[in-house]
Amino acid sequence: MAYQKTKDAIDRLSPEQYRVTQENGTERAFTGEYDHHFEPGIYVDVVSGEPLFISAAKYNSGCGWPAFTKPIDENVTEHRDVSFGMVRTEVRSRHGDSHLGHVFPDGPAEQGGLRYCINSASLRFVPKDRMAAEGYGDYLDQIEEA
Repeated sequence: MAYQKTKDAIDRLSPEQYRVTQENGTERAFTGEYDHHFEPGIYVDVVSGEPLFISAAKYNSGCGWPAFTKPIDENVTEHRDVSFGMVRTEVRSRHGDSHLGHVFPDGPAEQGGLRYCINSASLRFVPKDRMAAEGYGDYLDQIEEA
């Protein structure tokens, strides 16, 4: 499947989704739709549809945003971010170039030690029972194993 940012996809974004993904915004803590969401499935880029995180890698970090221990594959890229007088690592989607959030080295040690702190507004959730129909069937085994 080809994943890309299109004008149509951008035009379908809510104002908050646009602000977060296209203007490097951050939603307010504890307000995102996926902060306390733990249904089995896959989280994809709201712009391009590229697969980003599986539900089994999600955990409740208490930070106020959805937190994951690792991305699915190479669709999440890392970039140095020195905004707001801090040095952080920003994460973006490879094909959609959407701002997703940041990654920090304070995640669960037994799962690699990383915390991908992601804005709900940058994600679309596909439930496990819809994954095959929406073209994400190749990832079903990761949902099962994880």
